[in-house]
Amino acid sequence: MTAPQQPDEHPFTTATRALMDGIQRAGFPPLHQLPPEQARLSYRLGVGSMSLPLRDLARVEDFRIPGPAGDVPARLWADTTAPGQPVLLYLHGGGFVVGGIDTCEAMCRDIAHHSGAAVVAIDYRLAPEHKYPAGLHDGMAALAWLHEHGGTLGLDTRRLAVGGDSAGGTLASVLALHARNEGIPLALQLLFYPSVQLGGVTESFRRYSQGTLLTEALMRWFEQQARGERPAQRWHREPLHADDHRGVAPAWIGLAQCDALTDEGHQYAERLRAAGVPVTVREWPGVLHDFINMGRFVPEAAQAHQAAAEALRAAFGA
Repeated sequence: MTAPQQPDEHPFTTATRALMDGIQRAGFPPLHQLPPEQARLSYRLGVGSMSLPLRDLARVEDFRIPGPAGDVPARLWADTTAPGQPVLLYLHGGGFVVGGIDTCEAMCRDIAHHSGAAVVAIDYRLAPEHKYPAGLHDGMAALAWLHEHGGTLGLDTRRLAVGGDSAGGTLASVLALHARNEGIPLALQLLFYPSVQLGGVTESFRRYSQGTLLTEALMRWFEQQARGERPAQRWHREPLHADDHRGVAPAWIGLAQCDALTDEGHQYAERLRAAGVPVTVREWPGVLHDFINMGRFVPEAAQAHQAAAEALRAAFGA
């Protein structure tokens, strides 16, 4: 990861600015200047150096879920081996190009510990080798499998939620709409700074798409790598523009103030509320995109994990 010079007007916390200064001094090339495989390695190493140490849990299990193009790797984390836990299906961020189970593991372990729920993450297919919506189709398959067969893992899939951050938040919000259409009951859609539209130029985009980690250049590169055939429905990539949001799962949306996607998150919350969907929004001041993976340096990361876990506990009636 790298960061251009930060404009003075960015209201970073002291810890965030220190982190950005350190990244700047390190001089790593931006992800969008690397081939995809190198970008994935750079992102994985960056997250590994910034995220919290992995929390010990009673249960960590790798398994595979049948998908539309072969088995989808999955990992389950739980703080107990007792059966009957509710489950969160989590989709990692990374612009549909980078990221994986390993890059969301520290946070997923934290959420499993604090919520009492099991958390399942998948390695959905990534672009450019697998253009969008390949990853979405893997997510749909994983959701259907957990709904129908999660009991074989000892899970209580009558209490099921979806979640994700950034591009994973896009997938989770689309899955919530898909679940409503397919009659799959969800207790919650848990979204960290989701991308819910293409081409929108909001005030947060104008202010924070330069001098941060998620820059306009990186977002453009992600979209160029991911763009494939047009999704069957516009809302399969732009959930903000679904025709009808009525009846989707309640939403918890976590946002970072200094993030190009913040206003999109608020817009999505407003659209859901207008459709009668219960929504809770938490915005952390002075932090930036991907802050949930920066817990070694940014204390708000652990706060966000705890808040998300509390939202899950409430949604599951735990």
